Amino acid sequence: MSGFKPFADYSNHILVNGELRRSASTTALDVIDPATEQVVASVSDATDAELDQAVASAKQAQRAWLKLSALERTEALHKVAQAIEDNRPLLAESMTREMGKPYKEAFDEVTWSVWAFRYYAEVSRHDHGRVVGPVVGGHMNLVTKHPLGVVGIIMAFNFPYCLYSWEAAAALGAGNAVILKPSDHTSVSSLLFLKTMMPHLPPGLIGLITGGVRVGTAMVAHKDIHGIAFTGSVGAGRAVAKGCAENFKKALIETSGNDPFIVMPSANLDIAARAAVFAANLNAGQVCTSGERFYIHQDIHDAFIDKVVGLTRKIRIGNGLDKVDMGPMVSERERSRYEGLVSRAIEAGARVATGGARPSHLNAGYFVEPTVLTEVQPDAEILNVESFGPVMSVCRVADFDEALTLANRSDYGLGSTVYTTDLGETHRAIEELESGMTWINAPLMDNNAAPFGGRKISGMGSQLGAEGLDQFRHSKMVMIDPSCSSHDFWWFPYADAEAFGGEK
Repeated sequence: MSGFKPFADYSNHILVNGELRRSASTTALDVIDPATEQVVASVSDATDAELDQAVASAKQAQRAWLKLSALERTEALHKVAQAIEDNRPLLAESMTREMGKPYKEAFDEVTWSVWAFRYYAEVSRHDHGRVVGPVVGGHMNLVTKHPLGVVGIIMAFNFPYCLYSWEAAAALGAGNAVILKPSDHTSVSSLLFLKTMMPHLPPGLIGLITGGVRVGTAMVAHKDIHGIAFTGSVGAGRAVAKGCAENFKKALIETSGNDPFIVMPSANLDIAARAAVFAANLNAGQVCTSGERFYIHQDIHDAFIDKVVGLTRKIRIGNGLDKVDMGPMVSERERSRYEGLVSRAIEAGARVATGGARPSHLNAGYFVEPTVLTEVQPDAEILNVESFGPVMSVCRVADFDEALTLANRSDYGLGSTVYTTDLGETHRAIEELESGMTWINAPLMDNNAAPFGGRKISGMGSQLGAEGLDQFRHSKMVMIDPSCSSHDFWWFPYADAEAFGGEK
């Protein structure tokens, strides 16, 4: 077991009713440091009784939370944000040790989490509905906003702090309680993350239950969990959506991406090449909005390849706690899946411009070289699934029309990037690309005030912005007649002329 103290202290722990405690489960999984292949912790497959306890305490805490004023909830969320900020070094190191991303990226992610809590601390008290024009003179007609109740969050491993914060900050701001089921690869880090928040929130308002598919399925089916936010694979997302539909639960589903990255002749090629290498290799390519399918205009294709190959070869690979640009993939399973995809692409005719193997200087850890593949055909498997690894698959295109056509051919529709300074191409990209987000010369950036979400099989619903807040609220129409007057002109008994088709 690792000597990193939090791993020893929080292995097999869950968070129920404001208490961090060991799970009663006798089933556990090893957590392996992907940079060293050493077992650093273990994660319990929590029991059904523990889930029930977490839900019951969350339900009780939510009632008390809702009775607070909007200003009191805002103050609590600002304290949560400050607590996260104060613990950035510890939280970043924990994530790096548990899932592998470079410390710099982990530290940045903690900062993004702070921003999300601060944003929703304020936005959640800004809009609680609206007054609409009455249908009867003298009445008041309102639309009011109300929390769902208890929200379940089922989280992926790649951005465990940031994605949780996007959803939990909005859900808490809207007046809900939140129960998290983290990935097995980031459960201890997630416990530490929630531990920083606990002193500033009512006991039970946030909870954490560890486990696999069984626990996630139980959360979706639980009668007292009133909404689900899910991040993960398409297959699992479909199962969650179906489970929510059976019980008419509100669901936020964020699944996979297979994002196009288009570069046109008007772009600054040096900047576009740097952006492309970053978009493909951030977090070892384990980003749902990674640049994966690169459509490069034929007039600049060869020059672009030369530039990205040179930049890719400069990426420093190693343990995320060292001075590196890219850490390992999260697990041996993920590395094997990714390597199989790259291998089949090469067998199908793709040419390796650089990479394509494991780093020779690293004897342990789930490391791979960042890879650039050229001459990839549009129907190749690697262009039609989410690679979720550090690979650029490049297609040569004749013009912008072909680039748009190929970009839209995917079943996915999360993000899209275009490098161009042509105003006409910019406008067409905004109008025609079938994606939830489009970046023009600014890849992989988020804005807390703007929605994050996809189309097609990339999911449904939105995180962030006002849209992200409404994911965790329902709307109610309210009509008030302050004079409590009689409405004889439409109540029983109907006037004879109206009842029998005559005129008034």
